[in-house]
Amino acid sequence: MSSKSDQLLIVVSILEGRQFPKSQRHHLIVQAKFDGEQLATDPVDHREQPQFCTELAWELDRRTLHQHRLQRTPIKLQCYAINTSTSARECVGYIVLDLRSVQEVKQDPKWYPLLSSKYTKLRPALLLSVTLENDTKPPDLTPERFKAKKAPPRQGSPVLASLLPERLEAVLVQQEGYHQIGPPELCCDMFLLSVTVAFATKLEQLIPSTLKLAGEGSEFFFYYTLLGNDITSEPFQNLLSPSFEPERASIRVRSSEPVLRAFLGLQPSLQIHLCCGNHSLGSTEVSLAGLAQTGVDLQSQVATVEGAFVLQPPNRAKPSRPSSVPLDLLPTVGVSVTLRREALATQVEGKAEGGDGPQVQIPAQGGTDPQGLPSSLPPVDLRLPSPSPGRQSPFLAPPARAESPQPHEHHHTHTESEADSLRDEASPHAPAAPPQEEELEEEELEEEVRLEEEVRLEEEEVGGPEAGPSSISVSAPKISIPSSAHHYCFSMDLRSIKNLTLTFPVSCTLRYAYQYFGSAAPIMTNPPVEVRKNMEVFLPQSYCAFDFAALPHQLQDTFLRVPLVVEVWHRDPNSRDLLLGTASVQLSLLLTSEKTRFLGPSGRQHWRQTHSDRIPVYKAQGPSEKVAELCYVTTLEDMGLVRAQEILLSDSSQNGQPAPQRALSAPRQPAPGGGPAPGGGPAPGPAPAPGGLPPRETPEYQAALELEMWKEMQEDLFDDQLKKKELSHMQALAEEWRKRDREREALVKKKEQEYNLLEGQLQKTLADLEKRERQLAHAETETQRLQTELRAEHERTLREVQEGGRRLQQDCHHQVELERSKVKHLEEERARHQQQLLDAEGRYRQLEKDFQLSREQQNIRPEIRLQSEINLLSLEKVELERKLESTTKSKLHYKQQWGRALKELARFKQREQENAMTRLKKQQQELESMRLRYLAAEEKEAVKTDKQELDDIRNQLNRLKLQEERRPGWGEAVPAPGGVSLSEGAEEHLSRLLEERDTLLRTGVYTHDDRIISELNRQIQDAMATRPAH
Repeated sequence: MSSKSDQLLIVVSILEGRQFPKSQRHHLIVQAKFDGEQLATDPVDHREQPQFCTELAWELDRRTLHQHRLQRTPIKLQCYAINTSTSARECVGYIVLDLRSVQEVKQDPKWYPLLSSKYTKLRPALLLSVTLENDTKPPDLTPERFKAKKAPPRQGSPVLASLLPERLEAVLVQQEGYHQIGPPELCCDMFLLSVTVAFATKLEQLIPSTLKLAGEGSEFFFYYTLLGNDITSEPFQNLLSPSFEPERASIRVRSSEPVLRAFLGLQPSLQIHLCCGNHSLGSTEVSLAGLAQTGVDLQSQVATVEGAFVLQPPNRAKPSRPSSVPLDLLPTVGVSVTLRREALATQVEGKAEGGDGPQVQIPAQGGTDPQGLPSSLPPVDLRLPSPSPGRQSPFLAPPARAESPQPHEHHHTHTESEADSLRDEASPHAPAAPPQEEELEEEELEEEVRLEEEVRLEEEEVGGPEAGPSSISVSAPKISIPSSAHHYCFSMDLRSIKNLTLTFPVSCTLRYAYQYFGSAAPIMTNPPVEVRKNMEVFLPQSYCAFDFAALPHQLQDTFLRVPLVVEVWHRDPNSRDLLLGTASVQLSLLLTSEKTRFLGPSGRQHWRQTHSDRIPVYKAQGPSEKVAELCYVTTLEDMGLVRAQEILLSDSSQNGQPAPQRALSAPRQPAPGGGPAPGGGPAPGPAPAPGGLPPRETPEYQAALELEMWKEMQEDLFDDQLKKKELSHMQALAEEWRKRDREREALVKKKEQEYNLLEGQLQKTLADLEKRERQLAHAETETQRLQTELRAEHERTLREVQEGGRRLQQDCHHQVELERSKVKHLEEERARHQQQLLDAEGRYRQLEKDFQLSREQQNIRPEIRLQSEINLLSLEKVELERKLESTTKSKLHYKQQWGRALKELARFKQREQENAMTRLKKQQQELESMRLRYLAAEEKEAVKTDKQELDDIRNQLNRLKLQEERRPGWGEAVPAPGGVSLSEGAEEHLSRLLEERDTLLRTGVYTHDDRIISELNRQIQDAMATRPAH
């Protein structure tokens, strides 16, 4: 009897369907899910009897099958209708199969009706068959066969039983700054567990309508505990439009991947509370088990659980969301929990300074945080998440609000908070608050008095010429970037993909991430494009640019060491995405490309490097086979050193208001008191005007005029400042009024919702009570009927059992007698067969002896031995003759080849000599032509220079002639010194003209007939004619 195989296949055969409506615009698919793994059929036509004819199989062993049967793991089949135009999926119905009823014996298929069917009138059904089959294929012969992915080990799995202790705990190693999970000698990988609170909406819904929404000086914050570490977010004051910086709390964990997944699966959900002081206004739970159940490979990817979670008020169970409350009115908080290896997290942080936002280290000593919450010993750091440059994650952006966030005001605003309400609630003997209208009037009067006081103080503060329009100083956040860091802009365009080697069409999308650019979010092309074999397809939305600051040597080192990996995915709407392959983009090639200059927006020159290439896409799993080719273009722009305005973030620029500008210097402006500025112009006095100037042009009058003009300008500036302040204060009052109006509207809306909820709950409770009474009455009558039926059934069953036992006993006695007779007959047959076997063995031994005797007699004869020797010698002779003939043929062939080689060598030598002579002559001709061109260029340049000098000389002579003609007493005698100087200048000019003419003639380029030489001769004659006689 053959032993059973340990490897099994659960095979679900989906044959056909019936009673489906006919639809031309839809296709039908069936998706089967077992233990977290999904398989799907191919799409078929949506008709009355769709033909699927598909088998879906999962691999597992007998032990795992036994565990699934104990846990009653179901096989769920969901039928979907897919719109062919929009690709939208709609669930038609589902079927649940029990794994305990599956047997290894092949069963006939059965019709299973669809539960919760969309087509209620037709009652559609599927013809299914579920069987267990032995997996007889050896794993080493078919390594590439398709199989469902193994499910993660369950609790108590024998895979982790030998590694895990009895109880998994996170132990803080304070010296190293991490938590140890699992045995230290086996769990030595470093991971980073991060929690980010990104945004919050509709928080006012958590405040009861009897309490105030806001109060002056109150602060709200989010609080949660991560591995025993108490963490709070940045406090904020406005519940209607909460504004706070997204913070990421990260904890270093030392463990191994399977142990860490098992630990996260045992952990309770992460509770995040919205707090005000020591009170919790609401909380939500984020399951950490999602990180353990995900199929992400932590070696190269990040496991993420993120979403918008609904906040529940305290002391309230989690009810199912009533239909009367819209989803957009529920209080939500955006949370992201990530788990990744520390090598992925620190790859960019160690190289790019300033790539991440500011980080805050939480102290590792016990104490109390600013909100009064206890803190343990956490090696936790808070970081602002960096947004993706090419695209922004849809999770980190809060949903659109009806109101825009309020700008920050420098003056104090009177707000109401829940903390104030809670304090009022804690003191029951406090006096009752005045009505809302009276309180609003009192606050408006206080606001007007406070505004007048601020205007008076600002009038007193406006004193010197260097005083700016605002005396408020706000410290701006800074990012520490070295002074030698450069501003870089890296862009990448994935152009096209071609030469696909796969046989089936691919719905292709590309994805990559490079954390050195300041973002861990992946960049993806969208929408997917269909690529077929031997065709090139251009990728849509494939361009992305990154702006970052880095040191040049760090940029080169990172580009040389870390390539940019582009993943090619096949996106199938009917199943999970499939990774086809990866392509490595070597960024070091970009650094070696040619640099080009270009002008930036500011008018400064920058450098740009561009590189384009085609790279192969290799298979992601298995042997490195080429799947396709990817065409890309990368560009790196160096914007120069990082400027100050790119580092400092002023509060005015963050609030959207223009920053105040101060005068750089005013050394000569008079003081506001009317006197002169220190170190300014001369003081006014009764000194007489020099040279008899008019009184309005004296320096004293000008200084007094400037002083009066400065006074008028300062008065105008002061009036403008007062008007601006008045306008800003009026805007603040109007904004405060609108804010309180929105609060009142929110309170009314919340009260109305609460009343509607209470009314619905009351009606539902009354209906449930009536229904329960009817059910109890019906149940009592049904119970009495069942009792009588059970008694009769019991008596009948007892009689049948007794009768069956008696018949079974008689059958057993008869069967025993038959078996005894069979055994006796078999014993006799066995004895007879043994005797026959002994006789046959004796005859075999006798024949063996006779055969040996005859063989010995044959070998003794000499003729047989000689004949065998003759045969061997004849075979050797034939072999030697064959070798001699082949050697002779080879010798002749080698002689012919040697002669051909000698002739070819002589012909090559002659051809090479001719080519060398030809190249030498050509080089000599090129050198001669280059020498002639160089001489001609030199002579042409000299001619241009000489022509320019001659033009200058002609112009100078013309000016001299005009001056001599205009001088009075041209024919009269001049004094002796002037005559001497004139004669010397004429001689010098004449000698220079002669020297220039001789120089041009000596070059050999010009003759006496050229225009330049003729002009020089004419000027020489003129100079000799005008030369004075000695």
